[in-house]
Amino acid sequence: MRWVVVVPVKPAADGKTRLAGVLSASAREALVRAMALDTIAAAGEALGVVRVVVVTADVPLRTLLAGSVDLVDEPGGGLNGAVRAGIERAAGFDAGIAVLLGDLPALRPDDLADALSMASAHERAFVADADGTGTTLLAALAGVALDPQFGPGSAAAHELAGHVRLAVVATSTVRRDVDVPDDLVEVQRLGVGPATRAVL
Repeated sequence: MRWVVVVPVKPAADGKTRLAGVLSASAREALVRAMALDTIAAAGEALGVVRVVVVTADVPLRTLLAGSVDLVDEPGGGLNGAVRAGIERAAGFDAGIAVLLGDLPALRPDDLADALSMASAHERAFVADADGTGTTLLAALAGVALDPQFGPGSAAAHELAGHVRLAVVATSTVRRDVDVPDDLVEVQRLGVGPATRAVL
């Protein structure tokens, strides 16, 4: 099955504020961009992914990505607003749509391909983060509407909205996002992408 992957990325200066205790502002900005680059690169290499749409207002990131992905301006309205803008762009292609958060620096293309293969069996589906409360991947088949509910408790919100929670193994890199310092330890243990490795 063909998929378009939508990756929303906050401006780096506003991202990962819970890492402020262990990283300087400049290091945090660099890390946000690096994690996004590694996530986007892995998504583009996953089997079945035909296009990557990135929604961001981060000018340095847009410059780095120009020509390699489909860039969409962040419209405002927070993360869900950005996701909706990406979904709108992705709807122009005859493919399933998968929203992937941009803070998965250890993401492996085969793990994403496996999750998307599982998602293809359901009209709407999602992958919960390692804690089981957040969402790292939200997917729908071509022509099926997605209603993003990202934020605190998003896994329960997406399940309530009719998305199937996929039984992705706990060790899958699709589930390992970065929010707090302990998450950095975990992704380094899994093996991060080159951009993130250079920053860390």
